[in-house]
Amino acid sequence: MSDPTRVLVLNSGSSSVKYQLLDMRDGARLAVGLVERIGEETSRLVHTPVDGGERRERTEPIADHEAALKAVAGELSADGLGLDSPELAAIGHRVVHGGLKFSAPTVITDEVLAEVERLVPVAPLHNPANITGIRTARALRPDLPQVAVFDTAFHATMPEHAARYAIDTETADAHRIRRYGFHGTSHAYVSRKAAALLGRAPEEVNVIVLHLGNGASASAVAGGRCVDTSMGLTPLEGLVMGTRSGDVDPAVVFHLERVAGMSTDEIDVLLNKKSGLVGLCGDNDMREIRRRIDEGDERARLAFDIYIHRLKKYIGAYYAVLGRVDAVVFTAGVGENAAPVREAAVAGLEELGLAVDAGLNAVRSGEPRLISPEYARVAVAVVPTDEELEIAQQTYSLVTSESH
Repeated sequence: MSDPTRVLVLNSGSSSVKYQLLDMRDGARLAVGLVERIGEETSRLVHTPVDGGERRERTEPIADHEAALKAVAGELSADGLGLDSPELAAIGHRVVHGGLKFSAPTVITDEVLAEVERLVPVAPLHNPANITGIRTARALRPDLPQVAVFDTAFHATMPEHAARYAIDTETADAHRIRRYGFHGTSHAYVSRKAAALLGRAPEEVNVIVLHLGNGASASAVAGGRCVDTSMGLTPLEGLVMGTRSGDVDPAVVFHLERVAGMSTDEIDVLLNKKSGLVGLCGDNDMREIRRRIDEGDERARLAFDIYIHRLKKYIGAYYAVLGRVDAVVFTAGVGENAAPVREAAVAGLEELGLAVDAGLNAVRSGEPRLISPEYARVAVAVVPTDEELEIAQQTYSLVTSESH
């Protein structure tokens, strides 16, 4: 029998599990799905076999992640794609925070899992759910290689002068306080695809990647290596996001505690869940914000302007960090679909060699594409991200290299 070629990618959130099964011979998706509202009476499982099968959806109580993964295994089995299949080579897990220790995909052992647990204080929203998913999957298939692919890994190449905060070194080191960055699988995939779009090797190009979804981050990538990124110790730093503030004066926290009498937890919720676009105008959907702007809504207009202003600042900052820029690349939900955001983000930056062609920018496509005019000195591109494929490729590459 030939070697197994399938990889199951699991992304376990606090109350959800997203999954994809891929065949690594050609990267084809065999099944995709989502379990959401885990632990509620109205838990929902949506499963889509890609090869001609019917989309299936059911709503029923799913008590915990173990029950969720067993339900996923059942759906896959119904399509002849079960976890017991000899064609399954590995399970790849998205893990948000890898700290300093993990800068590459890693086969999960008890020791690796213990270290990921030690990182929970710096990723309290994400790592516990990732750990639960890993434990459950290992129990279901203890014989199968399971690989952790870390959101922070791509950013581990940042030099110390970009990664360190200017606070007391002993305090920072004692509590692992530094800039780690996130969305790393997306930045890795998109920067590589952007180089291919330009017909060059990743080692030859400098790109600024703008991952704009509900969470948003920018990165400066020099010759295939991240040298700076906008998110920091947590995913709160940097750009204006759907519900997160991005950069604020740290003293805002002390001010709210002293003057507004808010607790640390209340301030945490404010900055992570009630700020950003939703805090500014009540909406975090860019389509709705643009609709409101078209109707003359001033709050929506101000929210959009603040969002673009921050984005433009980071483009300029990373241009300075890189010294030479070959492409500015938009990706993720907003980056791929919101033409007005792309247009506004580079408007006025002609002196930096940046421009957008209105006709090219208006085209909707699922393919990587240039949206800058031919005369532009710096390419502006849209590259759809594919974090699941990146996780699958890293997982498969690791397990096949270790087995040969």
